[in-house]
Amino acid sequence: MCQLNLKSLLLIVTLPLTVTQVFAQTAPSATEIAGYEDLHAAAHTGNLQSLETLLLSGSNIEALDSYSRTPLHVAAYASNDEIVERLAKAGANLNALELHAYDIVTIAAVANDLALMDLALRLGAKSGNVTSPYHGTALIAAADRGHIEVVQRLIDAGAPLDHINNLGWTALLEAVILGDGGPNYVAIVEALLKGGANQTLADKDGMTPLKHAQQRGFDNMVKILEANK
Repeated sequence: MCQLNLKSLLLIVTLPLTVTQVFAQTAPSATEIAGYEDLHAAAHTGNLQSLETLLLSGSNIEALDSYSRTPLHVAAYASNDEIVERLAKAGANLNALELHAYDIVTIAAVANDLALMDLALRLGAKSGNVTSPYHGTALIAAADRGHIEVVQRLIDAGAPLDHINNLGWTALLEAVILGDGGPNYVAIVEALLKGGANQTLADKDGMTPLKHAQQRGFDNMVKILEANK
């Protein structure tokens, strides 16, 4: 059985809550939705006809709600892909960041919304924007949540594999530190290494992904990491 020191145990117990819930993405609330007008309302409801009318009338395509969400963000949160595509074709900024610095690619990554992810990338949204208050990326967000298919799409799209967020973690580190060692996280570690991720990059305490995997008793991850040294 793997032995954990107090510092490591506290890291494992507390950090998933910290990273995934503090400053988490915030979809429009019921109150906000009730107050939406113009493009924000059309984006949320998926009303393409209303959207077309508003665009023709010159409505501000980059208008912000109280959370600095553009209509494009609202459509992404609602997974209204047809609206996302129409707004993009009308010139909406595909890389706009809302209040907590999330873009539509990271929204799709967190939601594990493969259709939205594919659409956003096809339309030209960047796969490697620095997003979230943690100065991370969509790839890091997908890796820490175990979204293997999203991770693979982002790797294929050229997302930066070794970006280090302000916690000192790469996508590979997050998959080990915040994962449960299960099949999805093992597959993510394997995909990142196959894509060329640098496993020698350590956290702020000098702990590499291999050391974290060994400490947590993630034997399958350890085998993959050791085989790819």
